[in-house]
Amino acid sequence: MNDPELFSATTGAAVDVAGLSVAYRRDRVTVEALRDVNLRVDPGTTCSVIGPSGGGKTTLLYVLAGLLRPGAGRVTVNGDDPRGRRQTSIILQDYGLLPWKTVWQNAVLGLVIRRSPAAHIQAEGHRILNDLGLWELRGRYPGQLSGGQRQLVAIARSLATRPDLLLMDEPFSSLDALTRESLQETLLDVLRDGSLTLILVTHNIEEAAYLGRRIVVLTPPPGRLAAVLDNPGAGSRGWRKTEQFYRLCRDLRQTLEDACRRGAGEGSR
Repeated sequence: MNDPELFSATTGAAVDVAGLSVAYRRDRVTVEALRDVNLRVDPGTTCSVIGPSGGGKTTLLYVLAGLLRPGAGRVTVNGDDPRGRRQTSIILQDYGLLPWKTVWQNAVLGLVIRRSPAAHIQAEGHRILNDLGLWELRGRYPGQLSGGQRQLVAIARSLATRPDLLLMDEPFSSLDALTRESLQETLLDVLRDGSLTLILVTHNIEEAAYLGRRIVVLTPPPGRLAAVLDNPGAGSRGWRKTEQFYRLCRDLRQTLEDACRRGAGEGSR
């Protein structure tokens, strides 16, 4: 079922996580978010991260984005410290659009902040809005858009800077099923040249199985690796309708249930 066009190049970022542990203080109590996580994501491919709430999924993204410092362990993107990296983009759950700016202004915001030349901003804004089917909406404001359109604008803003690593935190969670699937296909179209590495946090088992060539399952807090599943069919045309896909979703659900059961048992000791 593999699609030979998908992930055919490997120019995206390589991500390496070794012995990662993260803890933070809340109400004078130390809370462990992640414990001894080890992970490798090859360049130009996709990784889904799934697990129960509080298991450190978003914390992992923040560390990869360079927004949080590891408490222990080592994290690199293309062999470098992720902090201060300009080739990483992150999309959070609430889209993060500025309501007083138009679709165009939101899409090119990263380029403006970087003080890119005006001609470059014009060219990249035109390119990405056309690629994502947003050109006709460029003069509208977020409040005039549907949820799916707002999410597309958030994706456009992230891709306008031509990153090699895209981090997404529950990007489609608030959308209806058909809109979610349509945006998943749009995202896969963007990924087909392999120039972008994607790490996607989701609570949706089917989404994890459809988009992630590697699926990482985290335990209840503190988040540890419960399993890492290889998924070579991810993103293939028609993959969602195959028996192998349904079998993978069933196995993934069982893996999650087992991880939660073990985590609950360890937490009661």
